[in-house]
Amino acid sequence: MSLLSRSVTETTIHAAHDHAASAASSRTLTLLLATGAGLGVAPLYYSQPMLPGMALDLGASEGAIGVVPVLTQLGYALGILFLAPLGDRFDRRHVMLVKIALLAASLLASAMAPGIGLLLFASLCVGLTATLAQDFVPAAVSLAPLEQRGRAVGTVMTGLLLGILLSRVAAGTVAQGAGWRTMFALAAGSLLLLAVAVIWRVPRFAPTTRLGYGALLASMVALWRQHPALRRAAVTQGLLAVGFSAFWSTLAVMLHTQFGLGSHVAGAFGLAGAAGALAAPLAGRLADRRGPRFVAILGGGVATVAYAVMAGMALLPASGQLLLLVIAAIGLDFGVQAALIAHQSTIYGLDPAARSRLNALLFTGMFTGMATGAFLGALALAQWGWPAIVAMGVVGSAAGVLWRWRA
Repeated sequence: MSLLSRSVTETTIHAAHDHAASAASSRTLTLLLATGAGLGVAPLYYSQPMLPGMALDLGASEGAIGVVPVLTQLGYALGILFLAPLGDRFDRRHVMLVKIALLAASLLASAMAPGIGLLLFASLCVGLTATLAQDFVPAAVSLAPLEQRGRAVGTVMTGLLLGILLSRVAAGTVAQGAGWRTMFALAAGSLLLLAVAVIWRVPRFAPTTRLGYGALLASMVALWRQHPALRRAAVTQGLLAVGFSAFWSTLAVMLHTQFGLGSHVAGAFGLAGAAGALAAPLAGRLADRRGPRFVAILGGGVATVAYAVMAGMALLPASGQLLLLVIAAIGLDFGVQAALIAHQSTIYGLDPAARSRLNALLFTGMFTGMATGAFLGALALAQWGWPAIVAMGVVGSAAGVLWRWRA
């Protein structure tokens, strides 16, 4: 072999090795971002399967303890609107670290709350700072090559959605064995480990705008008016979220009162819902082939059917009712998460310099629906029982499908 041929061969080999190393490093970073998204969003849902135990320990009424998930979801909606846009204005890595510290402090305050008053305030703070999760998704989009952007979003969103669903499993299991305060303390510890990983592995991000805070928030109004696709996505996802939140925020109470089951069983339903999170990568690829609108309508339709089948629970024995609940949980999570991925695929291409603000507007719509669902769900369960929750899910999801279809 000539020297020239050998040099070309060695150069090709080294280039291949460098490419493989770069790809492996990119996959590792994407998995870290997915983990961060999951750990960041999980605190929103730890309380849901633990509500009966928390009420008993604090001497709170069913109505008072039901405000905990409402304030958490409301805080998240407010945090997305007022804090998530900071990712466009400042180094997103620095924003992540500040939010991690504040979220860990809020969880520790929840763990040490002597009464319902401080717990409610801490729950609001948890919601505000859990917007940390929304800093990881735009980060993945910014770091991924254009041809791999959909896959990166799908991977990070899988982590976020698993965090939502498996948080209930973890909380139910830990609360059953060690108490609800221990769960909040462990969650704070997990965030400190996340901070170390972010410092070690996540790169710095150059701000994409120099707007002041007031102008940054005002620009979101302009973005809302400018992009009809953003408005369609936010409204549709908000409608789908109403029934989704009503289901998950009242499930533990219903299982306790109707079947005499503890928080560990309510948390285990998160395993069923976790199957729905597997829709994230599939929905991303399907949106690339068939378009986001098709996936959003399909997801909303699946969720509507999942709620509707629960209307037949009264015709079944107790074991059959629980099995039907498991099947419905899989279907509604699959449908809602598929629609979310489709809507994110839509908005991230609208304005690359405003991804944090676009993401904030989408999730403000979604978590406004979540907070509304948690609030109305608690009232509906107390007044009319589980059939009212089923009706909320069917109406909300069907409205979302019709809105997206007409658009």
